[in-house]
Amino acid sequence: MKKNQLRLLQTAIEHQRAGRIADAIKICRRILADTPNNFDCVYLLAILYVQEGNLGSAVAMFRRASDLRPSLVEVLYNLAVALGRIGNHEEATNRYRQVLQAEPGHVNARNNYAASLLKTEQYADAIAQYNELIVANPNVAEAYVNRGIALQNLKRFDEALADYNRAITLKPHYAEAYLNRGNVLKWVGRADEAYTSYDKAVMLRPDLAEAYNARMSLSDWRNFNSTRAELMTLAKRDPTEFPFAILAISSFPQDQLECGRTYCRGRFPAAAPMYPTKPYRHDRIRVGYVSADIREHPVAQLVVGMFECHDRSRFDVTGISIFYDDRSALRERLKGAFEHFVDASTLSDDELAARIRQAEIDILVDMNGFTHYSRTGVFARRPAPVQVNYLGYPGTMGAEFIDYIIADRTIIPPSHRAYYAEKVVSMPDTYQSNDGKRVISDKVPTRAEAGLPEAGFVFCCFNHNYKILPNVFDCWMRILGHVQGSVLWLYEDNISAAANLKKEAAARGIETGRLIFAKRLPLPEHLARHRLADLLLDTLPYNAHTTGSDALWAGLPVLTQMGDTFAGRVAASLLNAIRMPELITHTQDDYEKKAVALANNPAMLAAVKTKLAQNRLTTPLFDTQAYTRNFESALEAMHKRHQAGLPPDHIDVPSLAKSGEVTRSP
Repeated sequence: MKKNQLRLLQTAIEHQRAGRIADAIKICRRILADTPNNFDCVYLLAILYVQEGNLGSAVAMFRRASDLRPSLVEVLYNLAVALGRIGNHEEATNRYRQVLQAEPGHVNARNNYAASLLKTEQYADAIAQYNELIVANPNVAEAYVNRGIALQNLKRFDEALADYNRAITLKPHYAEAYLNRGNVLKWVGRADEAYTSYDKAVMLRPDLAEAYNARMSLSDWRNFNSTRAELMTLAKRDPTEFPFAILAISSFPQDQLECGRTYCRGRFPAAAPMYPTKPYRHDRIRVGYVSADIREHPVAQLVVGMFECHDRSRFDVTGISIFYDDRSALRERLKGAFEHFVDASTLSDDELAARIRQAEIDILVDMNGFTHYSRTGVFARRPAPVQVNYLGYPGTMGAEFIDYIIADRTIIPPSHRAYYAEKVVSMPDTYQSNDGKRVISDKVPTRAEAGLPEAGFVFCCFNHNYKILPNVFDCWMRILGHVQGSVLWLYEDNISAAANLKKEAAARGIETGRLIFAKRLPLPEHLARHRLADLLLDTLPYNAHTTGSDALWAGLPVLTQMGDTFAGRVAASLLNAIRMPELITHTQDDYEKKAVALANNPAMLAAVKTKLAQNRLTTPLFDTQAYTRNFESALEAMHKRHQAGLPPDHIDVPSLAKSGEVTRSP
């Protein structure tokens, strides 16, 4: 290394020690402009990027350093750590394995390797690693908790519980141990003990939002109002809190906007655009769909038909999967629906953003938003000139780097647009895509096979239990009280929630046997069993979404109360699209009266079911081809504005019927 470069490197180190990270980075970049293979500078720059919080760039630099010194274990270890921090656990696992091959006694690498195995769902291998760690040091509470998580995922509940208890003995104030202990108690049906364990976690760590959410998942409504208030406070204050958690507890769209903004500003500050200033000029519009749900998943079930119907003469469509291959038939069908398919599950945010920029994607669609396994960091890097929030997350992301949100006139009326950071694209019928090819099993179970009584009106709700809040449940119990011999058929999230809901029913004067719980079934069989029910009762503030369209596709009427948030207006959107607005209510009193009237008047219910059967294939809701044409009109409108140099603006997509185009039902 030349003397002047040595002096510059020393200056960079002095800046680093003084906390002047940006200045140190500038010097390192200057050195590398002259000598790009300067290992000391490359390695220092990687560490500086970590200190700056720019983990994607840190990964790139650690890779470069490792290429320059392949045998240096320290570099390989730090690369693995950085990969884990950006969520690339698959590669991190492999890198830790390389470290341990070179240096079997590297304790930190073995700890992190075990954690990576856990995160990549290699539970048996993770348990083997934690066994070794515990033998070497039996007094590390964290090792017991992590082994417990692996055991729990393998349904070895007694062993998992023993590990959590051991961790608590070693570390009595370990909130995460109590949280995980509560989780296993919930799954084995020890509901009261689970609640106590969650309560202890909250007491030890009042900012542990996951513990509040877990407590809510029990359908145990002790301290419900204070729990909800605490969750709302955390969601607005803590940028690490996942905004999805408040969708089921907040009735106010302004709360969701504030939460999304806080989350994005804290975690994903917008970067300078990667795309060129001059618009791309392509023969076809290049659309990229980024999703963790290109697998057996409710979102995929809704949208696969639209992907298959895309007009390839006008659109060049790429599917980008950011989660593992579940090897399902739906995954294969989805892959076949795209012109290009990218498995990006092992790519860093920087790498994926670079691939998108290189492919010159015109419109990049985020199909996760703030749901599990999302990659918001990719969108924060602005690899595409137009970026869209669609389908997976029912609300605003509050992000500066998302231009549009796909909605409709029911979900976001003009008076609500101020509560959305994105510009609103209003679809003419419904925002929700549906697959007109969903198969319903020919075999409908008997009532006895489904655990239902032979006679009596069957109300049902197959929404997740966390959507059932006390005021909705109060209403349902009053409805059961007014309809003699009726039952309520619910989806069983977990046996603890089922037990607690039965207790809540008894406390309201309803026999516990009138609540019946359905287990998970494959989709065709699940759709078929809807035909045993008479009416779906919706939830608020988080409506039935996929569960609502499932019911309507199977011929089951849906009764909803429309709320003020995106999540609380979806069922109304579906009912408007299938031309059954009479099942939309606007107050809880009207909802309750309508449910009782339909249950006690067989002729009225029969007329509703007849209308639903007639409308099922003659209205827009399940017309996949017409929906796709409307969606493509939305894409073209967004693209046209960008091509003209105009900023994003609200877009109202005209109805195909009004434009004179003939639609065809699936």
